[in-house]
Amino acid sequence: MVITDTHTHLYSEAFDADRHAMIERALSQDVSRFFIPAIDSSHTDAMLRLEADFPDHMFLMMGLHPTSVKANYKDELEHVEMMLAQRHFYAVGEIGIDLYWDTSTLTIQKEAFKHQINLAKQYDLPIVIHCRDAFDEIFEVLETVKDDKLFGIFHCFTGTMEQAERAISFNMKLGIGGVATFKNGKIDQFLKAIDLKHIVLETDSPYLAPKPYRGKRNESSYIIKVLEKLAEIYSLSEEKIAEITTQNSKEIFGI
Repeated sequence: MVITDTHTHLYSEAFDADRHAMIERALSQDVSRFFIPAIDSSHTDAMLRLEADFPDHMFLMMGLHPTSVKANYKDELEHVEMMLAQRHFYAVGEIGIDLYWDTSTLTIQKEAFKHQINLAKQYDLPIVIHCRDAFDEIFEVLETVKDDKLFGIFHCFTGTMEQAERAISFNMKLGIGGVATFKNGKIDQFLKAIDLKHIVLETDSPYLAPKPYRGKRNESSYIIKVLEKLAEIYSLSEEKIAEITTQNSKEIFGI
C-alpha cells in the first residue's frame, strides 16, 4: 500500500527535535510520498535540506503563502520566479487568500494569487490553494483565469457541498485532512456524494491533527486516521482509498 500526503510542512520548526524519527514513523506505515508546500523565502533552505535528506520521498512546491503577502511581497514573488526558473518543482503552492488573520492585504493577496497562477500556467504546473474565510474571493480570482491550463488542489477543503462542486468545476481536487474526523467538521456529512476521483489525502502537519490527536502537533503518520475515516465514509477498504487517492495525486503532480 502506498499512501500519499499531498500537503505537509515537514520542514517546520515544530519538527526540529525529532524530524527524522517522525518521517521514519510515517514511512513505516506506508506513507511514502510527501508533497511539501512553500510559505516564503525564509523557508526555502529548510525545504531543500529536507529534499536532500529524503530524495526519494520529498516533492517540493514553490510559492508565496497568502499570510506572507506583506509590504515586501514583490520581492518574495521575485524569489518564487527565480526558484521556478532554476529547477523543477511539482506545484506552485501554497497560494491563495487568507482573510482570517488580515483583511487589509486583500488587494495585494489577490494580485499575488493571480500572478502565481499565471506562473503555474507558464510552467505547466498545478496550483495548491490556501483558502481561509475567502471562498468568494478565491472563486472570483479563479473565474478570471479559468482555462484548460488551470488545475490543482483546493488544500484543506472545509467548505460546503456547493463550494466543493464549484472548486471541482475549476479542475481542482479536494485536499481532505484531519477536519474530516472532527465531530463539527461537517464535510464528512456530504463527502460520500463527491466522487472519490476528486479527492486527495493530506495532513497539513504540524497543523490540524485528526482525532484522537486533535489539538496536538500533527504529523504525516496521522494521515492513517484520515484514511480510516474515508474508508468508513465510502464503504471501501483502506487499501482502495490509498490506491485511488495516490493515483489522483499522480494525475495532479505528474509523479
